[in-house]
Amino acid sequence: MAWSVCVVGSVALDSVETPSGNAPNILGGSASYFAVAASFLAPVRMVAVTGSDFPAGEREFLASRGIDLDGLVEVDGKTFRWTGRYHDDMNVRDTLDLQLNVFAEFSPKLPPAYRKSELMFLANIQPGLQSSVLSQLEDCRYSGADTMDHWIEGDREALESLLADVQLLSINDSEASLLTGERNMVAAAEAIRAMGPAALVIKRGEYGALLFTDDGVFAVPALPLANVVDPTGAGDCFAGGMFGSLAASESLDGPALRRAVVYGSVLASFAVEDFGLNRLRTLSRADVAGRFQEFANLTRF
Repeated sequence: MAWSVCVVGSVALDSVETPSGNAPNILGGSASYFAVAASFLAPVRMVAVTGSDFPAGEREFLASRGIDLDGLVEVDGKTFRWTGRYHDDMNVRDTLDLQLNVFAEFSPKLPPAYRKSELMFLANIQPGLQSSVLSQLEDCRYSGADTMDHWIEGDREALESLLADVQLLSINDSEASLLTGERNMVAAAEAIRAMGPAALVIKRGEYGALLFTDDGVFAVPALPLANVVDPTGAGDCFAGGMFGSLAASESLDGPALRRAVVYGSVLASFAVEDFGLNRLRTLSRADVAGRFQEFANLTRF
């Protein structure tokens, strides 16, 4: 029996345009991507908010993945919506429209059963809200968080308070530099870990990911893909795969963390192959295991 994983974040309806085409009004949001990715490996609980316009079919899809939706609250109003366009260099994107709607008033409350979750991941929301979630937990074994440049620049004090209380931080390389003022990732990692998190994952997009712990540095390359359709949510799928792996292994030691980073890379590599969560809708556990082996072969020498 795997440990339970709880994620707190956003559920959204996205409209995405990339060089491969466009996809209007598709399921998005950090909690959605994390939960679906993690569900291939372990039981997941989701805490988020939707509006009354959220499609019933999407809620049914999340439930079909075995995701516990007791914490997914529906309120009157419209669901969080994001519209974005990616450039030919898909590391660059423009936000064309952002409507927080009911997410603007989101104040996460954990159902009683969720408070005993062994693993907690705080997806990208305001740091003060992330800290409020931690205060609701009982006997959590391990907590991780994500953040973004908006909070690093605009809510630094709350973010630093959060970092003192979580065991793992997952951010990208530009955010690591912004947070520390260091362009060198080793120096940035040392500075961030001094703020509190014992483990740090720095996501580097097409260049893979780095894990920094007391055991040293572990690097995982990105799997070479012939066609990247939509990178939206890849970082959240990475975190979901990572925490799903930790829950499945019921271990937090060095080898478990390294294996978890590979599983995170596996789920992220699938996510970018289609718009939104479309690729993960057709994914099987055997597909996940097969790609895990591809990563193993990629790095064996």
